[in-house]
Amino acid sequence: MKTRIHAAAGAIALTTVSAFWLSTATAELLGDAAAITTVKNCVLAGMAVLIPAMIVAGASGFSLGKGWKSPVVARKKWRMRIIAANGLLVLVPCAFLLSSFAAAGRFDKFFVVVQTIELAAGATNIALLSLNMRDGLSLRRKPRLAARAR
Repeated sequence: MKTRIHAAAGAIALTTVSAFWLSTATAELLGDAAAITTVKNCVLAGMAVLIPAMIVAGASGFSLGKGWKSPVVARKKWRMRIIAANGLLVLVPCAFLLSSFAAAGRFDKFFVVVQTIELAAGATNIALLSLNMRDGLSLRRKPRLAARAR
């Protein structure tokens, strides 16, 4: 059961971050100020989904990996620390700042710089979450393959 909760939370986190990133990039490239403002407000509101998903994925992952000596589990733990730090120290502050700037109609150079930082940090988290999902799936396959070999 814990494995399914972990997988679901991780999938929700990856899907949410990907949706934020794609929505932001699309609005920036094709949208007007109103579209960008809407996306920035939705990203901020979407934190209510993303943050609990990340907490559940992290907590359940650390619980599942407790006592494991596998290098795969060690890599997942290392990545999760970077994902969490990136989210808390870069992405959440950027989301608040960009939402307030967009609401004020402030689309100046500073907005563009912060938006670029947010897109880079988001892409980093998408890559790291994807690698964690890949490694999690490989950990699930190993016991099944060992059972078939018996």
